[in-house]
Amino acid sequence: MSSRVNQKERTRRAIVAAARDLIHAGGEVTMPAVAKSALVSEATAYRYFPDLASLMPEALDGVWPSPETALAPVAGSEDPVERVACATEALLRHVLAYQGGVRAMIAATITHPGTTAPRPGYRFGLIDWALRPVAAGNGALAQLKRDLAVVISAEALFTLTDLCGLPPEEAIASAVHTARTLTQAATGKPSGRDAGLTG
Repeated sequence: MSSRVNQKERTRRAIVAAARDLIHAGGEVTMPAVAKSALVSEATAYRYFPDLASLMPEALDGVWPSPETALAPVAGSEDPVERVACATEALLRHVLAYQGGVRAMIAATITHPGTTAPRPGYRFGLIDWALRPVAAGNGALAQLKRDLAVVISAEALFTLTDLCGLPPEEAIASAVHTARTLTQAATGKPSGRDAGLTG
């Protein structure tokens, strides 16, 4: 009995590892491709994971750095504008690096809303960490977090690259500019670029 359980666990791990390898490769991630890479049949892969949306959270686990690590370049800054800019760039560069997996996750959750596992909310941890210097009593803080969730997102990046036709670097720069503008307007703090770091 235990050998059968061990075999099932090995198969599950192989499927997750195959998906993670495909994500790191940056190409398209599909269940047939995952099954082929894991050396199992598609039917077997679907027995362990009924769809990509159920597989992607495990495959993406550990791929993204913690918010603290992502914002290490601005760890000494109390300027929310600079911190948000750093968070925006960090997220979007990771989305570009792993876009095959990110696109698969978005597609699966959009086409089957309410029937798939919720998407990881990595952006929200980044936004919270970036805005730590902003006083909790600031009435605009909750709205700013919602506004930034629209900009600091894979969807924003793909809109700029796929629909607006921007090259990736220009798309990231555009999103960073928007995130800076929103944060500056909500906090009343000029960007550190313009006026030095503010407390």
